[in-house]
Amino acid sequence: MELLERASFLDTLAEYAAEAQRGDGRLVLISGESGMGKTALLEAFHRRGKRPRWLWGACDGLLTPRPLGPLFDIAGQVGGELGRLCAAGASRDRLFTAFQAELGPARGFTVVVVEDLHWADEATIDLLSFLGRRLSRMTALVLGTYRDDELSEDHPLRVMLGDLATQRATRRMRLPPLSAAAVRTLAGPRDVDAAELHRVTGGNPFYVTEILEAGWPSVPPTVRDAVAARLARATPATRRAVEAAAVIGTRVDRSLLSAMLAGEDAAAGEMLSTGIFIDEGTTLRFRHELVRMAVEAAMTPGRKAELHASLVAIFEDRGDADPAVLAHHAEGAQDEKAVRRHARAAAARAAALSAHREAAAQYERALRFAASQDKPTLAALHEGLAAEYALLDRWEETERALRAALACRRELGDAVRAGADLRLLATTLWRLCRGADSAQAAVEAVEILQGQRPCPELAWAYASLGVNHLLFGRVDEGLSLIERSRHLGERLHQPDVVSYALNAIGLTHAELGKDGTGPLKDGLRIALDADLQEAAGRIYTSLQEVTTQLHRFEDAGRYYAEGIAFCEDRELGVFSLCLQGGRAAALLLTGQWDEAAEIAGQMLGHSGISPINQLNPLRALGLIRGRRGEPAAWDLLDEGLALAEGTGEPAWIVPAREARAEMHWLAGQPGPAAAEATAAYACASGFHSPWTLGSAAIWLARLGLPGGLPADLPEPFALEIAGDRRQAALAWERLGRPYDAALTRLGSADEAELRQALGTFDELGARVASAAARRRMKQLGVRAIPRGPRAATRAAPAGLTAREQEVLALLCEGLPDRAISQRLCISERTVHHHVSAVLSKIGVSSRTAAAREAARMGIGALA
Repeated sequence: MELLERASFLDTLAEYAAEAQRGDGRLVLISGESGMGKTALLEAFHRRGKRPRWLWGACDGLLTPRPLGPLFDIAGQVGGELGRLCAAGASRDRLFTAFQAELGPARGFTVVVVEDLHWADEATIDLLSFLGRRLSRMTALVLGTYRDDELSEDHPLRVMLGDLATQRATRRMRLPPLSAAAVRTLAGPRDVDAAELHRVTGGNPFYVTEILEAGWPSVPPTVRDAVAARLARATPATRRAVEAAAVIGTRVDRSLLSAMLAGEDAAAGEMLSTGIFIDEGTTLRFRHELVRMAVEAAMTPGRKAELHASLVAIFEDRGDADPAVLAHHAEGAQDEKAVRRHARAAAARAAALSAHREAAAQYERALRFAASQDKPTLAALHEGLAAEYALLDRWEETERALRAALACRRELGDAVRAGADLRLLATTLWRLCRGADSAQAAVEAVEILQGQRPCPELAWAYASLGVNHLLFGRVDEGLSLIERSRHLGERLHQPDVVSYALNAIGLTHAELGKDGTGPLKDGLRIALDADLQEAAGRIYTSLQEVTTQLHRFEDAGRYYAEGIAFCEDRELGVFSLCLQGGRAAALLLTGQWDEAAEIAGQMLGHSGISPINQLNPLRALGLIRGRRGEPAAWDLLDEGLALAEGTGEPAWIVPAREARAEMHWLAGQPGPAAAEATAAYACASGFHSPWTLGSAAIWLARLGLPGGLPADLPEPFALEIAGDRRQAALAWERLGRPYDAALTRLGSADEAELRQALGTFDELGARVASAAARRRMKQLGVRAIPRGPRAATRAAPAGLTAREQEVLALLCEGLPDRAISQRLCISERTVHHHVSAVLSKIGVSSRTAAAREAARMGIGALA
């Protein structure tokens, strides 16, 4: 494996070696904390060199080190006079002189390695000092490594470093931690949060590789053993202080630690000698979160609970602690009352800060310690948890939490809150593609709340039921309820209700073939002005959807970029995923299939994605694979149809059926194609969307099926049904949909039109459609039919998609992920996925190596 982010150090060592070969010897002192890769660097340098003589010695981590241990190691390798003197127990002066002679010009260029100088005895330190003052006239390179995190203020090595600092031959080199980008490279395709891995390990290469080997989030045994070995050399009081610090957290306030130790202040000072802390003045910091975790894992449960309880008492006495900190330590102490006091407050604060994962975790914590008989508190906790789950797109868990809350509210006779829970349950069931159950819950919510005084819960119930009616084509009833909701929301000063109503109105206008962006922009303005993050996230998805329906793809891309940045910054996972699905759908229409397939594939690989958010990626990826003749296309289309039918909505069912009709038609299977087209048209009939109706009607026309086709369809459908395929194809091209234009031309008897269709299919890699076009041309007696692109030209370099080639080109410019995301208008998280895929496909482990490989493949920086 390539040594990451160490190329400059290897180059510098090579420069020092060249100087030494010319008789200008060097003593290079290489420092870095344990696990930073000092030995790995030297081994890489050894492999890279021209094979001079290498001598290796090491100091021992013994309580009483061997005097001149490294020198005796080297004597065993060289033998001769130095070996004889060591065996005879000669004096230190004679050994030093013999070693100097061993490095003389008669022996040629020599590289000497002395590892782990932090464990060196004083005689070894004196030997290095002796050599350091003489190396400038020798043909030798002496490389010493040490852990700078394990040197106390009075360590003899510190004195020697100071003495040698002014010597001409001395050079210093400190290895830094790996960057976040390097950690992502090491993680590769593994399902690991690379940013969190970098944070926990501090970029320490040893810790990173050990965690990847052992599997996150466990603390690897090697790390536990390494930490235990360090603490074994400390006093019992120091170990107790380290344990207390581990329970406090990564950063340790000295005054807080002092309060916990109560009389053992001296031990706090001795903690620095363990080498696992960094002194930051009023605070101490564990060098690595992983080390803190290892210390904590080694403690007995009773000891941990005792320390957590001590912290709870101190924090409550001070009265200024973060509730999340208090809740954490209260749970560690198993103090049920304290958990109940603080976890709910911590959840509310996290939600206010848009930390929805943290908020959900705090609600879960509160529920673990909630008293079963306290029904009002239980209901409120389940409702809070459901709200957080919903924003994270975790709808099955949302349903469980809501049903638990609803049971409590009904038992308490709280009709208003029960109605509110039912309304939220209706949304949840819709997200789970259970349309009939969703409609029933929406009706029940209105029935319960209509008997109460006017309230925000009733306004929301009207809105929810109204949207349900709209989804099933009951436009007049739906808009009437939406308007009632909107007016009640305005009367009660509920901007979230008003924004929701405007969102529904805008979407309905778009479905009717009108421009619905006006109400949506008004709703977004209201949401942003009132800092209603959920409402804003929802409307960003609607603006993207509506502009895509209007074939304003540039606007759709802009709303996607704005929306994804807004939602990812606020952990609104449900809307981030919705936006990505909409993006995949838009890219499918505009012929950008590689990027559409990437987004869809990443979404479907996302753990816990809701059923409703799977519909767009299932259809997009299923169609692309089907059109290209790739495997598993029908599995995706089957799954998509099952979910779509679960919604009961024509807006989802018709596209799912239409996709299947196309696949059967292209495969020369008119019977199954006709069955799908007939089912799609029956579902679309009476639905208010002209584009949905047209997408079903066109397949009846292509298959020659009777259906009493309507005349007022959008232009491309109407022209094709009227028999003017050329103008229909041009209409599709004006809308920016090349594949649909080619598909229209496929039914033509005109040779020029068929050749144009074939060219589009070949360009898109739509091999199944290309084969259908060639069959059609043969049937019409067309001569000199193009054979299509050869496999060698069809295949992208190393199997890279178009988007991955763009990312690789930007890597060649040396751009970091954030700059790449801005250049390509995609999220930084998506860039991380692309970079990992690129490195994996071209078989390298670093961005630098990727740039070199790109040059070999002929991929350069973007102009």
